[in-house]
Amino acid sequence: MQTLLLIEDNDALRENTAEILELSGYQVLTAENGKIGVEVAIREKPDLIICDIMMPVLDGYGVLHMLHKHDDTAHIPFIFLTAKTERNDFRKGMEMGADDYVMKPFEEIELLNAVESRLRKADLTKKHYAPTLEGLDALIRDSGGSSELNKLIENREIRTYRKKEEIYAEGRPSHYLFFLQKGRVKTFKSNELGKELIVDLLAAPTYFGYKSLLQETFYADTAVAMEDAEVCLIPKQDFFMLLNKNVEVAQQFIRMLAENIDEKEDQLIKLAYNSVRKRVADALLRFYESVKANGTTNPGLPLLREDLANAAGTSLETAIRTLSDFKDEKLIDIQSGQVIILSADRLRRMKN
Repeated sequence: MQTLLLIEDNDALRENTAEILELSGYQVLTAENGKIGVEVAIREKPDLIICDIMMPVLDGYGVLHMLHKHDDTAHIPFIFLTAKTERNDFRKGMEMGADDYVMKPFEEIELLNAVESRLRKADLTKKHYAPTLEGLDALIRDSGGSSELNKLIENREIRTYRKKEEIYAEGRPSHYLFFLQKGRVKTFKSNELGKELIVDLLAAPTYFGYKSLLQETFYADTAVAMEDAEVCLIPKQDFFMLLNKNVEVAQQFIRMLAENIDEKEDQLIKLAYNSVRKRVADALLRFYESVKANGTTNPGLPLLREDLANAAGTSLETAIRTLSDFKDEKLIDIQSGQVIILSADRLRRMKN
C-alpha cells in the first residue's frame, strides 16, 4: 500500500481529504502545519506529499524548501493543494520543484487523478529497464506513451549485415540509433596512421551509435559486423521525438544508454596501466563474454588476431606471442583457427 502525507491546517478539509484518499486504497498520514509535516516526511518518507500553501508556523513553500535539503525527501512527488490562483504563485511553486497543483475547491476525481499520475511517474523513474528492445517496449508501454511514441517500436527498418560489413563509419553524419537484434558488432577508432583501437564488443540485444546522436555530431567511431548480424535502424528524428515528447521516457532511456560508462572508464584505466599479458587476457575475456551472450556454451572464438591486438592496445606480433604463451600455460587452446578458453577464471585472476 502506498503512503501519502497530507499537510493541511484546516481540520475539516484535512479529515475529509484524508478519508477520500483512504477510501481509494492509500495509507494516509496527516499533519496540521508545515513544521510537523516536515518532521513526518523525514521520519516516514511517504510516497507522495499533498501540501497546502497558506499555513501557520511554516507555509507550503517552506515545506518544499526544507524537504529539498534532505536527500531522502528531495525526490518525493509534491502536490500543492491551494486556493491561490495568481500566475506568480504557480510559477514560484513550480520553480521550487513542485510537481502539480490542485485548486480548492476540488472534485474528488481531480485530486485522485493528480495523485495517481504523480505516483505512476515516480514509479517509472525508479523502475529499471534493460538496455534491450524489450526494455524499450516496456518503458514506452509503462509510461503511457502516445501513439507517436508507439510507432517508434512498430515501424522500424531492419537490415542484415554480413561478416566484416561496415554499419557506419567514423566521421560520417549520424542519422540513426542502431539496435542489434542478432549477431555481434565491434566498434573501433582509428588514428592518422590507420591503427585501430576496439572501443566496444557488442552482442545482441543492445543499442549502439547513440552517443553521436545525443551530441548531434558525426560518428566518433566505426561499427563493423563481426558475424552475420541483424540491426534495427531507428531514425534520428524519431529518437529525438521520443526524448522530447515524454520527459520520463527521456530520463529512463538516457539512463539505460549511459549504464556502460563505468565499464568504459574501467577499460581506459586497464589500457593505461595494465601489463600486456593482463590486457590480452582481458581482451580475450571480452570476446569470450560477447560470444557467450548469444547463448553459446564454452564457445570457440572465431577471433582475428588483429582484432585481439586492437582490443588489447598492442601490436599484432605481441598479441600472437602472448597467445602462444597462454597456450603453453594451458589457459587457452587453438583449434582450426579458433581460440578455446580453457580457464576463464585463471585469465580473470591473472596478476598485472
